[in-house]
Amino acid sequence: MSTGAPRAIIVGTGSALPSRILSNADLEKLVDTSDEWIASRTGIRERRIAAESEAMSDFATRAAEAALESAGVAATEVDLLICATVTPDMPIPSTACIIQHRLGAVRAAAFDLAAGCSGFLYGLAVAERFVTMPQYRHVLLIGAEVLSKYVDWSDRATCILFGDGAGAVVLRAGDAPYGVLATTLRADGSLADYIMVPAGGTREPASAKTLEERRHFIKMKGNETFKMAVRSMEETSRDALALAGLTTADINLFIPHQANRRIIDAVGSRLGLRDDQVYINIERVGNTAAASIPIALDEAARAGLIKRGDVVLFTAFGTGLTWGSAVCRWGV
Repeated sequence: MSTGAPRAIIVGTGSALPSRILSNADLEKLVDTSDEWIASRTGIRERRIAAESEAMSDFATRAAEAALESAGVAATEVDLLICATVTPDMPIPSTACIIQHRLGAVRAAAFDLAAGCSGFLYGLAVAERFVTMPQYRHVLLIGAEVLSKYVDWSDRATCILFGDGAGAVVLRAGDAPYGVLATTLRADGSLADYIMVPAGGTREPASAKTLEERRHFIKMKGNETFKMAVRSMEETSRDALALAGLTTADINLFIPHQANRRIIDAVGSRLGLRDDQVYINIERVGNTAAASIPIALDEAARAGLIKRGDVVLFTAFGTGLTWGSAVCRWGV
């Protein structure tokens, strides 16, 4: 029996990672760094890197197939496909349409969404609205990135951080008390230069000059980003909990964006959470941007760390700048 307006319930999860592992020891051969230096500052020991022939849609398709299988939903039953990414296969068309075709999701509308590392949470807020409409029974939300192809492998400040991969969820409308309880999204474009790829768009089209100046790679102001990330992730986490009528005492599992272990620890501490309440996989996969949260969610779900009725808190911070949080009561 319905207990009110329908809610968006996550009914399946999936993820996919490249087979190639790039360890900190491997990076020691590329730049002036060390395993101890990287691990102590980021918490990362290794990351997965796509092969030269692999593109974002390869991992997104695999993650989507796993999520659909987990949900018991056929691709032909998907009504909307959203791909959160800042590393599309190509500028035109949207990679969501390529994934839609590869899956055989012939009924699904499809579009890309770009919000950096916050992309999955922005996508979740959009998917939540759609899935509660009668014509969108199943929404497939994917977060996928191949950041390694935007990394300057001579820049030790950024090349140590990023990894590739994809995560996906299937959402379906259901009854309270389960489902997405609240989302909060924020942005501040005045700080866009904190994390950016300067060239390759219409402001600075690709040219011999932009290539020579290496302006097609990720540029990042690490210290400034760190400080803003901790404060913003805590703030929106508390906002989302308040909107859901909950407090930090109600959290069963916290799944933050895996950007930096020190950021994760700082936010968890500020929220008063125990170590066993925080899911962390950054040591093995690095920062996978929009793929970060759905990969971690899939791992946690398949490991049996989330049970029906648990309150799960998500939070992320990324380029834009964008940040946000979401609270979900697990309904599977």
